[in-house]
Amino acid sequence: MSGQAGSALAVSAAPIPNLTTDDDVDAIPLRRPWRWVSAVAVLALVVSFVIVIATNPNLDFDTVGEFLFDPRILEGVWLTILITVISMVVSTLLAIVIAAMRLASNPVLTTVAWFYVWAFRGTPVLVQIVLWGYLGLLFDRVTLGVPLTDVVFWQMDTNALVTPFVAGLLALTLNQAAYSSEIVRAGMMSVDEGQREAAYSLGMSPLYTFRRVLLPQAMRVIIPPMGNELISMLKNTSLLSVIAVLELYTQASMISSSNLKQVELLIVVSLWYLFMTSVLSVPQYYLERRFGRGSSRNLPPTPLQRVRAALARRQPGPEPAPETQIVSVP
Repeated sequence: MSGQAGSALAVSAAPIPNLTTDDDVDAIPLRRPWRWVSAVAVLALVVSFVIVIATNPNLDFDTVGEFLFDPRILEGVWLTILITVISMVVSTLLAIVIAAMRLASNPVLTTVAWFYVWAFRGTPVLVQIVLWGYLGLLFDRVTLGVPLTDVVFWQMDTNALVTPFVAGLLALTLNQAAYSSEIVRAGMMSVDEGQREAAYSLGMSPLYTFRRVLLPQAMRVIIPPMGNELISMLKNTSLLSVIAVLELYTQASMISSSNLKQVELLIVVSLWYLFMTSVLSVPQYYLERRFGRGSSRNLPPTPLQRVRAALARRQPGPEPAPETQIVSVP
């Protein structure tokens, strides 16, 4: 080593000087006792509510467990899911068309789309369900032919064509399309106008621009409220009981009318609706993450990623390497 001035040696486990002084400020966290007081008060209220419900002698929990997986209840659950999926898919497609008409430069298309939204948003969905259910009172037969002539290509009895199931689908789909179209239109208007101009400058048609440029960017704004509309659609299926569609609530009402356990069957219905809305919230969460990738550099971790990170923190890591200090040797 001698004879080589300025050479450096790595000395392992060299002592590190204490850099603290008497003038350092000790940061003491601010005490917030009211946080604990409010938390204890809320927890006490929740526990009290649970105890009151659990010890209520007027509630027959055995009946709740008996009918929770009853075949009639399960049939109502599957029909509720089917109506929700069909109505939401068709109404979303129709909403995209209506939103495009509202944004079009053609005054006829704009006026027709505006009138559709005005009519279906301005009347209660329950009234629309009853009107579609009683369509046979207005028209005896549904006919396809030339108006004001005797030429008829096809005709069918209205009650045979528009069954309660079909009437419920029509009412929920057409009503939801009016609301969803405004959500889609708001999402389209959130996209910068320069995107449209750039697409037109490249020779893209208005329809192609709408489908491949504007709509994908608007999905970041559309997905959250559309998820709420999906959950609302699921719960609105209970209104179809007025036209005797055998969905979940109707099945529970029929059972409770025979055993006089109305409250217990309502608890069964509520548990199933809570379960279905919880399941439907999962794809909404991941869709929001997918279409929000371009708006945020760091997306929040998913629940699965949080679990993996927590497990990784609990596992012991490798031994840290000894600290080194570079010392110059003359």
